Amino acid sequence: MSYSEQRAAQTAAFFISRAGGTIEILKLMKLMYLAERESLARYGEPIIGDVLVSMKHGPVLSKTLDHINGFTDSEEGGWESWVSARAGHQLGLQPAHDPADQLTQLSDADMEILDFIWGKFGQYSKYKLRDITHKICPEWEDPGDTSQLIPYSRVLNCVGYKPEVVRELEQRMRDEEELDKMFSSATTSH
Repeated sequence: MSYSEQRAAQTAAFFISRAGGTIEILKLMKLMYLAERESLARYGEPIIGDVLVSMKHGPVLSKTLDHINGFTDSEEGGWESWVSARAGHQLGLQPAHDPADQLTQLSDADMEILDFIWGKFGQYSKYKLRDITHKICPEWEDPGDTSQLIPYSRVLNCVGYKPEVVRELEQRMRDEEELDKMFSSATTSH
């Protein structure tokens, strides 16, 4: 699965809405990572399709963090449509969006995962969540002041998939990404 900025934005909007309209960036990043991990555990595929990396404060969704930090331009209907520009260490919702009934890019299964993650981890502070991810996400390795890629295969292994199933799931993800690229190039050339 290719990275979906719209799915990332709507996942962020879900958690920001549940937090009351604003959320600390570190807390949002941990919740989003845990949701991505839970989707891999349940279904063998991610919700967002982001690049996973280890950073000092735990596992991170790299492309989503680039949007948070303003390093990446937003596509139409993407990050900036849903999430306001960062204010210090906080993010909020764009005023035009009420995520309660507009998260059209997310499936019922995705929403179930987001509800589960919020119910299990939503009450924790950003630093408590950071500490939790350090403990329950063995795929994370402290890279010091740099970042280090977390392959999907490592997450899949850590959540209990057998090696042969991990290989099959990785191949399926690569095939889906190729199809996404082919579809994208076909629609932009017309």
